[in-house]
Amino acid sequence: MAGFKEAAGRSLSWAAKNVDGAIALVLAVAVGVLGVLPDSVLKDTVKSQLVSSSTLVILALVATALLRDRVRQEPVEEAMNATSAAITGLPERLRRLDELEALVGDTRRALEDMSVVRVLGSQHEIAQAHADARRGTDRWTFKGGTGTYIRAVTLPECVAAARREKRHLTIRLEIIDPADEEVCESYAHYRRSLSDRPDGTGEVWTTDRARKESFATVLAAFWHRQRYGLLDIAVGLSSVMTTFRWDLSSHAVIMTVEDPNRAMTALAGTFYYESCDTELRTSLEQARRVPVDRYKTVPLSDEPTVEEVRRLFDRIDLPLPKSFTDRDVVQITRKALRAKDPYGS
Repeated sequence: MAGFKEAAGRSLSWAAKNVDGAIALVLAVAVGVLGVLPDSVLKDTVKSQLVSSSTLVILALVATALLRDRVRQEPVEEAMNATSAAITGLPERLRRLDELEALVGDTRRALEDMSVVRVLGSQHEIAQAHADARRGTDRWTFKGGTGTYIRAVTLPECVAAARREKRHLTIRLEIIDPADEEVCESYAHYRRSLSDRPDGTGEVWTTDRARKESFATVLAAFWHRQRYGLLDIAVGLSSVMTTFRWDLSSHAVIMTVEDPNRAMTALAGTFYYESCDTELRTSLEQARRVPVDRYKTVPLSDEPTVEEVRRLFDRIDLPLPKSFTDRDVVQITRKALRAKDPYGS
């Protein structure tokens, strides 16, 4: 019974959608039946009239059905045309989509790079950033003034860590040329213009001090090189001063200025880090190189004597000024091996 109702329902649904066709079909069957009826049932004239009228009605219904089907087909044809046009333009849209995805990717990478360039706003944060950068690093590149913090903290701690772990360590330093009195005077003048008070080491900046600080960094490089065979150290002397200081390890880069409470840092792998790495390499190539490979020619004691220090600088073609007394040489030695942390940490 349920099956019969479902079939009847489907039939009624079909008839409602195709009423004109259904009527035409019924009329066609009726005309066929009239055509075969004997004349005794209907007179020939009446039969002929009925058949003619019914035929006209059937033709009208068929025409109506055809028109309706055509109307129904027009949206389908339009949709097909639209689909064809969409398919034809699909390659261009896909190309634009690829360009959009590339743009989104570039933007995302730029935002990621910006998000890891961090501004440090205190002396404690800067000291912590340097400590994190030193931890486990196998290389360090510095470019700045005279390298006071390098001598006081970075170089001895990096060498000590490498010695404990028995691993290779690469150090690259670029400082102002102590033989260039003009650049030393410019550097001292710049530092005094920011503050005429003694800095964290307890000294004020003069041309004489700038020269001694740079000589001390060169001496420290030779002293550490003689004592650790896995240390690869290079020193470049620049005739141009910079107001920035870059410290780059295998983990991060830190850029500091004369303000002890302001700095900027970025992690390795970022655009900023890679750009700084390239800048430091290129700058060092243009600096006057100190022949650190001559470190064996003048052995230095644990507490280098005045004669050893003078002989070393003569041997590397960087003689100390004739005006420097033995007391000045002792001062350079003290700065090289027992430098004070300018940040007082």
